[in-house]
Formats: sequence, C-alpha cells, structure tokens
Amino acid sequence: MVNNITNFSRSGLSDWVLQRVSAVILAVYSVFMVGYLLLHPNLDYTTWSGLFENTAMRVFSLMAFIAIAAHAWIGLWTVATDYMKPTALRLGFQIFVILALFIFLVWGVQVLWGA
Repeated sequence: MVNNITNFSRSGLSDWVLQRVSAVILAVYSVFMVGYLLLHPNLDYTTWSGLFENTAMRVFSLMAFIAIAAHAWIGLWTVATDYMKPTALRLGFQIFVILALFIFLVWGVQVLWGA
C-alpha cells in the first residue's frame, strides 16, 4: 500500500476537476496559437513580439503555463503513486518534478514579463 506522505493534493475529485480545467485551458491556448500562426503566414518578429506585448496575451500565456504545470503535476503524481512503490524513490521523483515545474514557471514569467 502507498503511504500518503507525498500526497500534496486535496482529493481525487479536485484533482480530476483541475486536470479537466487545465486541459481545456491548454486546448484553447493551442487552438488560438495554431489559428494565429495560420492567419499570419508571413509572421515576422515585429508581429510576434506585438502579440506578446498585449497584457491579455501575457495573462493568457501565464494561465497556460500554470495549467500545464498543474496538469503535469497531477499526471506525474498519479503515475508515481501507482508505479513507484518505494517511498524514497517516489519522494525523490516528486521533489524533482516539483523543482522542474517551479523552474519552468519562473522561467515562463521571466520570458513574459522579464527585463
């Protein structure tokens, strides 16, 4: 049986809802980006940077970054608790995932609003 010492989530239902909401956000963001790229076949740096100068696009991108981090955390936590039975291995893997997701989020914020 798996110990709950590495369970950072609230409940199965909240994880399920968060997974679905994050998937919808990522789907909408992906469709928007593909549509934007298709509608701008001669995309240059000025147009691309102009898109991301818009605060709404930065917020939308940040939402997508947070959604992918939440989606990845829930998915990898589920895989880890299902297939990694030794607590030390599972804890080490989950710490690695948390650090990687944190770095990804900080880097994303820096890219969107950095100097």
